[in-house]
Formats: sequence, structure tokens, C-alpha cells
Amino acid sequence: MPSYYNKRLMRYPLYGLIAVSLVLLGIIFFYYWWITAAGLLVLGALFYYAFYVEQRSNEEIEQYISTLSYRVKRVGEEALMEMPIGIMLYNEDYIIEWTNPFMASCFNEDTLVGRSLYDVAEVLVPLIKQEMHSETVSLNERKYRVVLKLEERLLYFFDITEQAEVEQLYENERTVIAIIYLDNYDEVTQGMDDQSVSSLNSLVTSILNKWTMEFGLFFKRISSDKFIAVFNERILHELENNKFAILDEVREATSKQNVALTLSIGVGAGVPSLPELGELAQSSLDIALGRGGDQVAIKQANGKVKFYGGKTNPVEKRTRVRARVISHALRELMMERDKVMIMGHKFPDMDAVGAAIGIRKVAEINQKEGYIILNLNEIDTSVKRLLDEIKQYPELYARFITPEEALEMATDDTLLVVVDTHKPSLVIDERLVRRIENVVVIDHHRRGEDFIKNPLLVYMEPYASSTSELVTELMEYQPKNGKINMLEATALLAGIIVDTKSFTLRTGSRTFDAASYLRAQGADTVLVQRFLKEDLHSYIQRSRLVETVRFPLNGIAIAKGKEDAIYSPVLMAQAADTILTMNGVDASFVIGRRSEDEVGISARSLGNVNVQVIMEAMNGGGHLSNAATQLKNITVAEAEKQLIQVIEEYMEGSHQS
Repeated sequence: MPSYYNKRLMRYPLYGLIAVSLVLLGIIFFYYWWITAAGLLVLGALFYYAFYVEQRSNEEIEQYISTLSYRVKRVGEEALMEMPIGIMLYNEDYIIEWTNPFMASCFNEDTLVGRSLYDVAEVLVPLIKQEMHSETVSLNERKYRVVLKLEERLLYFFDITEQAEVEQLYENERTVIAIIYLDNYDEVTQGMDDQSVSSLNSLVTSILNKWTMEFGLFFKRISSDKFIAVFNERILHELENNKFAILDEVREATSKQNVALTLSIGVGAGVPSLPELGELAQSSLDIALGRGGDQVAIKQANGKVKFYGGKTNPVEKRTRVRARVISHALRELMMERDKVMIMGHKFPDMDAVGAAIGIRKVAEINQKEGYIILNLNEIDTSVKRLLDEIKQYPELYARFITPEEALEMATDDTLLVVVDTHKPSLVIDERLVRRIENVVVIDHHRRGEDFIKNPLLVYMEPYASSTSELVTELMEYQPKNGKINMLEATALLAGIIVDTKSFTLRTGSRTFDAASYLRAQGADTVLVQRFLKEDLHSYIQRSRLVETVRFPLNGIAIAKGKEDAIYSPVLMAQAADTILTMNGVDASFVIGRRSEDEVGISARSLGNVNVQVIMEAMNGGGHLSNAATQLKNITVAEAEKQLIQVIEEYMEGSHQS
């Protein structure tokens, strides 16, 4: 190629020189004809040479192009037919029209032409219909990255089996850190002699050692009640498939020794950084303990948390010392702020409102202005009756404000106390959580993934019957310069009675201590009954819900409302409570439409079925025996079908573990 261009460059000056020479020879002819004759001979030779060079150049370029075209065509055919890339053409009816030999060899056949994609690789049809451009699929135990050219009805197949195996190997070998905690070790061993403690330690350690040997974990005791384990993602998957049966083994083995000892495990996974893994493991353990212990929490870098266990009712573990410490810390936080605002969850019940009234009293005792945030359009009948009674106490009633008023009054020094919930999505107005930086959380529900960010103080006790019980204990350790009045004590007692179903569920010794204290402060049990009375219309509605009950599974009762009817959360909860009192019912679920685009589910159990885990699988939450969820853009029938599927999966997992 370079010689051709050089010759072309030489040829054009040569033709110019010949033309100039002819003109000069024409002039010289009149004087020296013989010179002109000699010049013509020389020019003729030059002209012949130039013509010859041009011809040779044309022949060379034609030969070069011909050779290059052949080579390109040959390489294209070679690539099309021999390279390890599958190529497939199909028609509008998904019939294969042509494939290269490699594609046929992937299916161990001589030819695929004329076959239907439905028969050969049905998994490809949905990808074509969904107009996907690239996707990874499995065919004949191999993995392929399929590139789809929809306009040409052309598919390219790149074998990535080895690459996928390497990626899977990397995923399986990633490090996982777990912190194992003996939930109530200190309480259990407090009254034991040294020999009994040693025997218990040997029993627990032998069970854990056997477990770690079986699955191949590195395991080390780091304190009397805490262990650390290091393993990889592959082992973690095995433990998940096993449903972390170690929880049941430890609980059952220790119970035979008349000791109520349980495990909580926090797992950190999904990141390569060891310090970050340790932080995730500790955070997971905090969540597991915040949910009552006896369970595993697996927290990953994306913030998602998976839970296993938590089947038993939490044993009462909180101490008077912790209540006193929290009470003093709350007092100090209040003293540093200009005012205190208290907010519960949406559609607040008597527990949320009673706890709010109690915290406002704590603020008053510490000479701080306290305001209770309430949306008067989102309260049930019992709370309305309480507010009607509060109107007789103008000073107290004036402390109830709307969310809009709270936003206007809030300053950088305001303290916001959130009661009876810890989820920002469930508070009366989420704007206040974002507006006010100084937040305290007081709640008795098991901790979920969604949690208010960076609170100054958290008092979460899933062992308590109600938030009103927790607030009552906090009040006992406040200065004695302010006495709680009859109505405030009655509101707190009403909150305890509502959440314990008149002291029948989740009731511990501390619950009766709190009720006794409130009764001594003048709480009126007759007034509580007046607050909790229901009207005839609600009773009839609840009865109609109850009469729809059916038993899709043994011990599981499900009732559902009409598709075109709207039911209040309180009514659905009451219906679930009523069904739970029936013979043969271990857990009750009531499904009903709460608004045009939202369906709610209220769940109750006697403790054998963990309705919290079931509701969490449907983006809800709550307690082991008291939980709920809300589902957007779904029918009641679809919600029921989804609920039954989740319950079946839960039951299957429970039997396996």
C-alpha cells in the first residue's frame, strides 16, 4: 500500500513536466529542429514510463483490496461459525430459523433449526416479550449472558459459567462475624452456687462447641455471657436453611435443668471490611435484644435485616435499676430544653395517649412546658371519651396541640418524646421527627428494621405490657414535688388495661406493681370502663366480621371484611381479640379495607404462634402475640391469599426447626 501512494505522488509532477517540456520544444522547434526531435523522443519515453507506473499501481491496489476483502470475509465466516459465541435467529412465532454450530453444540444436538423456543429454551420467551436487552439465564446446566437484538430477532449467547462459578466462590468465601449472647445469664446465675454455675457453663459451652464443629465455625468465648464466631457466607446459608436450630437446642437443654436461658445472635455479613462487619454484628445483636432476645438478627450493608427464632414470649428481664437510670437521664434531657413535645403513633390508642399524658406530667414536674401532639380526626371512640373528660381540666386540655401547631412552636432546643412506637413511618406526623433533632424513644414493641435515626435516649422494653407501664415506672423516680392527679393516673391505667386485655396477656409482676401505684394515686377503674365502652354499631360491625371466620390451617382463624366496606383499625383489632377467645384458636387474623387504596391486617395469638414474624414478612410488625400490617393497592382477597402463603411458610419453618 505505501508504494502505491508514493508512485501516485510521483506521477502527477511527471505529467506536468511533460506538458511544460512540450511547450518549450514547440518554441525551440523554430530555431533548432533537431533538438526538438531529440526532446520528443525523451518525452515519449517519459510518457510511456508514467503510463506503465499507473497501470502497475492500479493492478496492485486491486489485488490488495481483493485480498483484504477475502480475508475479512473469511474472518467473519470463521467468527460466525467457529468462535465460542452462540448466535440464534428466530421468527415472530418464536421458531428458530438459524443457529451457528456452537449454539447447537450447547444443546448437544446437530441442529436446532425448525424447533420452537418454547421447547428448546422457554426461559428466553418472557425476556423477548418484556423487551429485555441483556439477561443471565441457565441452560443445560450452563450459565449464559444473553444479548437480545429485538429488531433483528437475533440472540447472542456468551458462556459465563466459569465466571459465575468464580463469583459464587467469592460470595461463599466472604467473611461473616457473629456475636452470641446469653440473654439472661446474669439473672439466672445470680442465686446459684459455684458448682451450679460451672455445670451450666459446661452444658451451654458443650452445646455450642458441638454446633460449631458441625458447621465449621471458629468459636471463642470472650466473656461470661458472650461469644464470638467467625465463618463464611456458605456456612451462613447452611445455618439459615437450618433455621438456627441452636436457639431451640439451648433453650430446651437448659429448661430441663429448670433454667430459663436463651441465646441471641447478631450477625454481620455482606461487606469485606472487618471493622464494618463487627459493627454490623453488634448492631444486629442490639436489634435482636431490642426485640426480646431468643432470636438471630442478620444485618447487611444495605440495611436489610433478617430474623430467625423469637418464637417464645420474652422473659421479664428489665430491672428497677435501669428504670431509675432512664428516669434520671430523661429528667436531665428535659432540663436542658425549652419545651417538651410528646407524640404517639397514627390512630393512637389508650396506651399511646395515656403514656403521652404521663410524659407531659414528667415535664411539668421538672418545670418544663409539655405538649401532646394529637390529630383529632384520627382518634377512636375511647380516646374521644378521654378527651371529653380532660376538658374538665382546662390546664391539661390546653396542652393538646395539632401537628401544624407543633411545627410552628418547635425550636432547635425542643425535646420530642415518641411513645408507643419507634418507627418514623408510624408517628402521627413524620415531619416533626425530621424537624426536631432531639428525640427520645419510649416503646414496648419489639424493635424492627425501621427506626428513628440518632435518638438521644432509647427506652425499649419488649418485656413490658405497655408503654403506659414503662412511663408509670419512670414517674416513680421523678422528684416528689408534683403529684399526679386522678385523671392522669386513670389514663395511664386505661393504657395498661387495653394492652393487657384486662391483665390477661403479656402481664408480668411489674405490670401489677405499676397498676398498684396508679391505683394508689387515685386511678378510677370505673372511669376506665366508661372510656372503654363500645357503642352498639361497633359491636354489630365486629360481630359481622367475626361471623366470616374460617380455619385454613389448624388453629389459625382468618376473618375478612367486605371489599367495598371501610373498617377502623380498632374495630379490626377488637374482632381479632374476640376470635382469639374462641375454642381451638391459637392465632387470629382479621383482614379489612382501611381506605380505598389500603388493606389492613390485625393479628393476635396466645403465644404459640409468633404473629410478629408473620406480619414482618408482610412489611408490618408488632409483638409476638399482637401485630399488624398495611398493604397498598391490593384487594382483600389478594391480601388473604398472601397471608395464608406467609403463614404456611412460617409453619413449615417452625416444624423444620
